[in-house]
Amino acid sequence: MDATIDQPKDISLSLISYIFFTFIGYFIIGLSLSVLPIFIHQGLGFSMLVAGIVISLQYVMTFVMRAYSGKIVDNKGPKPAVLASMLSFSATGFILMAAFYFKFSPVTSLMFLVVTRLLTGCAEGMIGASPINWAIMKFGEQHTAKIISYNGVACYGALALGASLGILIIKHFSFYGLGFLIVILGLIGYFLARTKENRTGKKSVEPQKSFWTVLAKVAPFGACLALGGLGFATISTFITLYYDFHHWQNGALCLSVFGILFVVSRLVFSNAINRFGGINVAIASLAVETLGLTIICLATHPYLALVGAGITGLGFSLIFPALGVMAMKTVPSSNQGSALAGYGLFIDISLGITGPLIGGVADYFGLAYIFPFSIAIVLIGLGLAYFLKSKLSE
Repeated sequence: MDATIDQPKDISLSLISYIFFTFIGYFIIGLSLSVLPIFIHQGLGFSMLVAGIVISLQYVMTFVMRAYSGKIVDNKGPKPAVLASMLSFSATGFILMAAFYFKFSPVTSLMFLVVTRLLTGCAEGMIGASPINWAIMKFGEQHTAKIISYNGVACYGALALGASLGILIIKHFSFYGLGFLIVILGLIGYFLARTKENRTGKKSVEPQKSFWTVLAKVAPFGACLALGGLGFATISTFITLYYDFHHWQNGALCLSVFGILFVVSRLVFSNAINRFGGINVAIASLAVETLGLTIICLATHPYLALVGAGITGLGFSLIFPALGVMAMKTVPSSNQGSALAGYGLFIDISLGITGPLIGGVADYFGLAYIFPFSIAIVLIGLGLAYFLKSKLSE
């Protein structure tokens, strides 16, 4: 029997107990995001292309796990997926410590890093849409836009905070301290999830569609998301190397500023999607993101780059929920778990291809060209958003 839906007058505080799992997962991801590219490139001596490929392996595994996670949520509820995710995150901490221990053998260390990135991707694939579905099942579909928005605050806020703290932890406690913290955080998430009641989606008169049918439905909105996501992925993966290229300090601060403005945008403009419509908000957001990336590209001082990162965060903030609300409307309620998982695949694709793609651009043309390239991709996304708007108005 389906679980009953609770509808308190203000769900904002109640959401925290579900969105917290997203925060833990992406905080763990953020902890290593800003330190691994430098460790692989400068510490182990591999090229930026190799560094980008290793970082992107996480998103390849996330891509693979999304469909499996969506089926688990639709059939068994989100709790099993969250539990598996937290245990997988904990395991990555042990493997990260092993990678650092074998740093005297670059190839061996790199192999451990490959394993930890694949396992991190597995964990991300399981956690990605599970807390969102858990909250929707508890509070109702009418709160979908708010739930997705708050989940994004937790996701990108955690990434930004983790990236900044990761630098400090490595400086004072090395990778052993970082790995130990990851183990503890994963276990905290696991035991917290065990205390919560599982939920299952409401029954639908329509039969469940296959994951690939659902994926085809959400693909147009997901493709637009993927193009817009490349700008964020360029910042998150290569901003520390970009700062080093310009001989600037504190590149991870860009991720923090991005995250802060991302959160501010979600909180201040939380009702924009319901008021103006998802596709209109997506168009405006992609335009603002393009402006932010352009400022980073033209920056001659690190403070100006911080401004650009902040504006990029403002722009990127609402793209996921704006297009996500549109994507969710294309499938019946019985397939919402698969719809969110399929839609989320596209941000995984974006993050996954960014490493080798932007790393290749950096290796063959120079780091100065990575942001002009990113701007061009996001502009294509803006064009696709206009096209989708014209199709929807027909």
